[in-house]
Amino acid sequence: MSAEPASETLQDPLAIDVAVVGRITAVPSILEVCCRITGMGYAAVARVTEDRWIACAVRDQIDFGLGVGGELPVRSTLCDEVRQERKPIVFDHADENPAFANHHTPLTYGLQSYISVPIFRGDGSFFGTLCAIDPEPHNPSKPETVETFRLFAQLIGTQLDAEDRLARSEAALLDERDAAELRDQF
Repeated sequence: MSAEPASETLQDPLAIDVAVVGRITAVPSILEVCCRITGMGYAAVARVTEDRWIACAVRDQIDFGLGVGGELPVRSTLCDEVRQERKPIVFDHADENPAFANHHTPLTYGLQSYISVPIFRGDGSFFGTLCAIDPEPHNPSKPETVETFRLFAQLIGTQLDAEDRLARSEAALLDERDAAELRDQF
């Protein structure tokens, strides 16, 4: 697996998104539950834009090798298709699924099972995906699993908005404090 080093990746403007996801304390537990309920070994929160796929949070039990801040070529991912279609993609066994048996993503990354659901912000904008992968067949397409992923993605989107509000409030407080210090000087 060829992924850019996290130190290089985090030098760009999307680094703030990686940091914000990293501050959401529920995310590690969410990723653990995603792996446990699917039996799959890799779960991630990914920031997905038209031209970037960046891992914001990761649970890797299969040595997939892509950590926080790592990138994949966005066109090589199914998450890009989730971004375009704004709906989940799920399969249990790529080799037995006509839509995915010869698809470039499972072939490129050696995937047999996959689930990816969109994460939306409160304003409806697309942030990225909550996804899980595994080189072995599993059953992520069970309705209760897909619904659990949807609920987790909704929770992450809500928390992203809360983090934004907190950052704006803190910035406003600092601005007020600076203004008060200037007034005190005169």
